[in-house]
This record gives sequence, C-alpha cells and structure tokens, in this order.
Amino acid sequence: MPEFNDKRLSPPQGLSGEPMQVGVGAVAVHDAPRADAEMVTQALHGETLSVFEREGGYAHVQLHRDRYVGWARIDALSAAIYETNHKVIALRTYAYSEPDLKSAPLFMVSLGSKLSVIGQEGRFLQLAGGGWLPEQHVAEAGIFEDDAASVAERFLHAPYLWGGCESLGLDCTGLTRAAYLACGVLLPRDSDMQFGWCGEAVEDWQAPDGLKRGDLVFWKGHVGIMLDSSTLLHANAWHMAVAAEPLSGAVQRIAKIYGEPIGARRIDISSLREVEPDWLKG
Repeated sequence: MPEFNDKRLSPPQGLSGEPMQVGVGAVAVHDAPRADAEMVTQALHGETLSVFEREGGYAHVQLHRDRYVGWARIDALSAAIYETNHKVIALRTYAYSEPDLKSAPLFMVSLGSKLSVIGQEGRFLQLAGGGWLPEQHVAEAGIFEDDAASVAERFLHAPYLWGGCESLGLDCTGLTRAAYLACGVLLPRDSDMQFGWCGEAVEDWQAPDGLKRGDLVFWKGHVGIMLDSSTLLHANAWHMAVAAEPLSGAVQRIAKIYGEPIGARRIDISSLREVEPDWLKG
C-alpha cells in the first residue's frame, strides 16, 4: 500500500502550495536548494507542480505527476498555467522561435513532455507559452502507444543520469516510467515504489519463458524492462547508458552490487490506461 508519509512524497507541513508549470524543456529537482545538490528527479515541459517556499532562486515543490518533492529553479517555472492538449512523441525535438526550421530554437523537449497547442501554421504547431514545434513530433494527449518495451527501445544508448527522466539522460526508473507513460499508465518515480505498487507479481518469472515482453524485473534499487523472455533493457551505471543484454548476464553482474532480483511485475496496459492509480490518491 502507498505510504504517503514517505519523505520523498511529503511536502512541507503547514504551507499552502502555489500551482505553477514547467516552462522550459526540463528542470532538475534537487534534494536541497543548491545547484550542486543531488538531482532526485526531473519535471518535463508542461508538467504542473505546487510551490511551497522559495530560497536562493529555488522553489520547494511537489510534482503533481507523481507526488515527488524537491527543489527546482524558480526561473524554470511559470505562474501562468496553460491547459495541455498534446504531447511530444519523438525521442526529442526543438521548440522554435518561429514556424520555420531555420529559426532559432528556444529549447528542447523530450518524449512525454506536455504541450498546450493553440494554433498551427504550415507544419508547425504553436505553443501557448511561446514556441513552435514540428507537427511530426507531436500527438494529441489521448493517443497512446501499446507496447511499452518498444517505447523503451527508443532510448537505447541514451546516457545514464541519476534522477534523469528525459532522452538526454535518464536512470532505470526514468526509463520504465517514460515507457509506460507513453502507453497511458503512470508509474511512481522510484524502483521500490514501482515494485510495491504497480501491476501484478509474476510468480513464475524464474521459470523458462516465465517472463514476457514488457515485464519489469526488479532488484533492490534497480529495475529493467524485458524485451522478450530472456533480454533485459535497462538504464544502468555499468554501461552508463541504456543497454540491452541477456537477463542472465545482468543478474550475475548486478548480484555483486544489489544482490539477486527480488521479483518481477506485469502491467496490464489495457486495464490501467488513464486510470488514476491508488498510489497517487490520498
């Protein structure tokens, strides 16, 4: 069951949050109001959050997406909140200053970023907060993928980045979350939460052919997604990238750091798509 008193999900007590929205391509969320503090997650363009307090150019925030709490740069946030109706479906793309591919890029957005599209000129879509995106890289918010493993494969060779959630760098749960989010299923941020709160346990996962494409295999502190019954795709610090490898080899190597896998989970996309998960309620 969700534990909302987890410090990762607990906003400051006694303070009222001010709603704001990410106006840049992505903003780092740190565990302290300093640029050199650990990045615990990222908020992508168009995501909303609550701001509770400010300190030294940083805001103490809670993301509406997954309840995660941390400190983000104030100058990356917008008090004007635009209703989002589209999303980025390319691995990454640019928001241009004009509806012209030769115009100056304003910022880069990654897969899953939320967009408020208010108009179109030629093959470019206009954003409410400024900028134009190529229509080939955008879809309506209600259009979803059906294969989370296929989405995850697009990130192959992306660099590993602790706390990262975008195509320029991401960690193990940033990858699995992005893959299932593209399919309309919201996963929590960290591996212990994904293991404890999402999908159903695969009881026979160690048996031959016990795993299926899209299953999540967990260690204490790590997770990867299966491409088939024997191939694991995961963002990992050994390769410092998103890599695909035989599950058996990954188990042998990772055991030296995290021990043996603790289990596997199977997520039924068709039944969970666009359903508010229990771990987000409260």
